[in-house]
Amino acid sequence: MGFARTCSVALVGVEGVVVEVQADLEPGVATFTLVGLPDKSLTESRDRVRAALVNSGAEWPQKKLTVGLSPASVPKSGSGFDLAVACAVLGAAERIDPRTIADLMMIGELGLDGRVRPVRGVLPAVLAAADAGYRQVVVAEQAVPEASLVPGMAVLGVRSLRQLIAVLADEPVPEEDPSEGGPGTGGQSGPSGPGGPADGGRTERLLTGVAVPGSGWAAGGGPGERTVDMADVAGQGAARMALEVAAAGRHHIFFKGPPGAGKTMLAERLPGLLPPLSPQQSLEVTAVHSVAGALPAGQPLVTRSPYCAPHHSATMAALVGGGSGLPRPGAVSLAHHGVLFLDEAAECSARVLDAMRQPLESGHVVVARAAGMMRMPARFLLVLAANPCPCGRHGMKGGDCECRPSSVRRYRARLSGPLLDRVDLRVSVRPLSRSELAALDGGAETTAAIAQRVLAARERAAERYVDTPWSTNSDVPGHELRTRWPVVPGALGRAEEDMEHGLLTARGMDRVLRVAWTVADLAGHDRPTAQDVNRALELRTGIRHGATLSGARGGPA
Repeated sequence: MGFARTCSVALVGVEGVVVEVQADLEPGVATFTLVGLPDKSLTESRDRVRAALVNSGAEWPQKKLTVGLSPASVPKSGSGFDLAVACAVLGAAERIDPRTIADLMMIGELGLDGRVRPVRGVLPAVLAAADAGYRQVVVAEQAVPEASLVPGMAVLGVRSLRQLIAVLADEPVPEEDPSEGGPGTGGQSGPSGPGGPADGGRTERLLTGVAVPGSGWAAGGGPGERTVDMADVAGQGAARMALEVAAAGRHHIFFKGPPGAGKTMLAERLPGLLPPLSPQQSLEVTAVHSVAGALPAGQPLVTRSPYCAPHHSATMAALVGGGSGLPRPGAVSLAHHGVLFLDEAAECSARVLDAMRQPLESGHVVVARAAGMMRMPARFLLVLAANPCPCGRHGMKGGDCECRPSSVRRYRARLSGPLLDRVDLRVSVRPLSRSELAALDGGAETTAAIAQRVLAARERAAERYVDTPWSTNSDVPGHELRTRWPVVPGALGRAEEDMEHGLLTARGMDRVLRVAWTVADLAGHDRPTAQDVNRALELRTGIRHGATLSGARGGPA
């Protein structure tokens, strides 16, 4: 009779649950039973673990073997439990001392030859282990940089199960050629210092299945791609100003205009205007992308704002999260602390668009499935872009639009009122004239110059909201702004008049107030003036100060 236990982590969305892996050997017919709500891939670990142990030179116990994953009520999925199961079996068979693995966290997949492969979600798993009080973790050698992001955690990176057995049994660590998939020291002598892969090409091959090409942050532009700059944008003064306000206050923005006017060009340059991610934000973003398999090889920490631009045919599961079994992060979570750009928004499914209403308000998304419920972060900056009509020429000078009025109405109605009511800025992007296009000679402001003003405005807001739960103007409830940080007396006159005429909803009024504070921060004002409020009202309604209230606006904004 033998018993041993060690620990691993089950991921539920981007949150980890510490799981105790217990192995029990009893006299009887040689069987291997795995209990504790495992999924298909975890159930298959029985064959992987048996082959890995035998090919690593260990003897498979010829007894009745039961491996339990506790707590049994938590669904468990994936191959990341392989390493913990193998070590628990070795401890129960007394190949290694069970006491050496009792407080050790293990995360990794085993190949049939005993190689240890990286898995998705290492960072959130190690964060959960640290929160539970664990201080030592064993991961695949390729996952050491990601696991080492957690402060106070001693990380041991191993190439193979044979190497880990030698370390735990205090035996000489065998050295083998890494290209053959065998063990190597990797600069390791114990679970206190991380090792590094010796072969970058082999590392990329081992990451196959962990990194998903073309998803999330990596799809927004890899490190080797050319950095886009606002200096490339010709004309569009109003849209450029709106983009600066959106970045300074984290306000959602809607670009409407004909094809070729520059809507996508503007949206692609918004991430460059955002301030650098704080250390806490970087960890949050990296955790989401780690679970989704969207971390690029060689870059364990996401340090810049992610940019996610799904196709307009994306399903609800792709946008808000979901899938078979336990849900996975969607585009709204991959854009956490970054930019989510929906081009051709009017072509998106109305159900998919309306599903974003809840995360736009709360900053997170809750996906419920039969297998469980998952809460994922989704505090993103939304950018919508749409044509004025199906053909895109409605309202253009000499555009010769052939769409019927009913078609134009149906096309615009695809963006529901409740969704647009949550968008602070609505900007019409007009076509460029020949003179504006010819004037692009390097005189336009660069991204770096605008980003400095954005950062200064963010710092003013952060100083104002110190000792509060908020950091940007878009986060502050309207009631708090009206009572704790009032504007200049009389500055809201025109906005209140619009509200009395039914042209602004109560939510719209609050959003005008938030944008006014952002405009004031960019201008260096201590409080929003009437000019700041009128500018905010113009950004929301598209009507300049002094224009008549009737005619141009037909409904509440």
